[in-house]
Amino acid sequence: MKKIWELYHKYEEIINYLIVGVLTTIVSLATYFICTETFLDPTNKIELQVANIISWILAVAFAYFTNRIFVFKSKNKNMIKEATSFVGSRIISLLMDMFTMFIIVSVLHFNDKIGKLVSQVIVTIANYIFSKLFVFKKKN
Repeated sequence: MKKIWELYHKYEEIINYLIVGVLTTIVSLATYFICTETFLDPTNKIELQVANIISWILAVAFAYFTNRIFVFKSKNKNMIKEATSFVGSRIISLLMDMFTMFIIVSVLHFNDKIGKLVSQVIVTIANYIFSKLFVFKKKN
């Protein structure tokens, strides 16, 4: 058990990011699926992107606070600047998400649920890099 605890502490940030990433993905996917199963039609290109944006907004709000508290343990007193930087980096990943969904669903005609899962993997990796390098960077 001690060895597991040592490994956790060695890789704590990445492990916590993966846990928060999974939870954020659940928020995003659940929101997307609720939207497309209740009031938006994923075969309509505009409604597909509306569902995508709604899921993105809720996921970003959830991700900011969980990343700040549990992953990067930010002590930055300027939360407005930090949150703005976080949202800015997530806008880049939203554009990546929208482009990926457009290609997979609208151009290649794959199932939108599969497209969303593929897109989430790409976005999760990009989000970690953006957060680590630009948003929650440690000050020396």
